[in-house]
Amino acid sequence: MNHGRALVTGGAGFLGSHLCDALLAEGYSVIAVDNLLTGRAANLEHLKTEPQFEFRQLDICEPFDCGKVDYVFHFASPASPVDYSIHGIATLKVGSLGTFHALELARQYSAKYLISSTSECYGDPLEHPQRETYWGHVNPIGPRSVYDESKRFSEAVTMAYFRYHKVDTRIVRIFNTYGPRMRLNDGRALPNFVYQALAGQPITVYGDGSQTRSFCYVSDLIEGIYRLMNSDEHEPVNIGNPQEITILAFAERVRALLGSDVPIIFKPLPQDDPKQRCPDISKAKRLLGWGPKVNLDEGLRLTLKFFQQQVAAGEPAR
Repeated sequence: MNHGRALVTGGAGFLGSHLCDALLAEGYSVIAVDNLLTGRAANLEHLKTEPQFEFRQLDICEPFDCGKVDYVFHFASPASPVDYSIHGIATLKVGSLGTFHALELARQYSAKYLISSTSECYGDPLEHPQRETYWGHVNPIGPRSVYDESKRFSEAVTMAYFRYHKVDTRIVRIFNTYGPRMRLNDGRALPNFVYQALAGQPITVYGDGSQTRSFCYVSDLIEGIYRLMNSDEHEPVNIGNPQEITILAFAERVRALLGSDVPIIFKPLPQDDPKQRCPDISKAKRLLGWGPKVNLDEGLRLTLKFFQQQVAAGEPAR
């Protein structure tokens, strides 16, 4: 049974490609758009012969129209620190112009709309764990601001279209997520640790490693997003795993699972790097009946297997 036509912006990215898989499995026809600035065509290679799937390479910072759609999932954006530090202007444009264009498409076709926002909206939080009602502690002009503020702005635009144009919108605030199809050495903790360990290089931990993160496996995240799209909630919802771990303990866990004995070295903490990051998911539990299922060791084994296959196949780190 076909549930309708879904558009996924950023469909060749890490999360976007997994979302395309999930929607196809649920019986939707899917059109993915991506300019391949940070997404990879290889992430969608397995869908080339899928009759219900279509890929178009285009830049959503320009007005676009892919025909009638019933759902719009706006996932286009550089998301890793390396990517948005290099592509800062593009990050701001896709969070502003790209968001307007995706929302206009939803408005034109009376489609349901969901935007992927981020825990970075909370900045270096003074509230812990972070609830959706927390307004955040964000430096609007710091090096991370191109990403933080693009997402905060995109949330504001989304709520404006809901209030003024009655577009049926949803906002997911995504916390640290990992899994297959991440790029090695993309600036996020897990790919960096794995890349360094597999290359026989010291694992780099910034600061003293006491800062915390909460890692959610990609299949859990996608399930939460799917449930949110099929809910009636219009205000932001945290989706993430509340099991908190220090970065140092996480590096040690990765090293142990890889059977590596490379040393861990410490470098200065980047400006505005959050000291704590952990979602309060009580809203997702209450409204969506959602909670993560994949524990950290299981998720890491699946992800490390993917990375090892990439290295064995000679895949580039970037």
